[in-house]
Amino acid sequence: MIEQIFGTVAFITSLIGLIPQIVKSYRTKSTRDLSMLMLINYLICSVAWIVHGVCIDSSYVVWSNITGLLIVTISIIQKVIYDRRAEQV
Repeated sequence: MIEQIFGTVAFITSLIGLIPQIVKSYRTKSTRDLSMLMLINYLICSVAWIVHGVCIDSSYVVWSNITGLLIVTISIIQKVIYDRRAEQV
């Protein structure tokens, strides 16, 4: 039971982590203040946790980090697109 509670907390906090930044970046069309190094680190971390979750057969670890991986991928795509646009101006 306790692992389900913490698994749920992990899943929710993974969602909360970057979603506000994605929304703000979309609204402002700016990612100047976002660190690509931090995003790449988050991506690598998510992949490592997914592999770990598969190895220990933990669906909470796997799914919360798949969610995190998707969110950070969106952030990286935004960073690339919006930074290119800013350079052209």
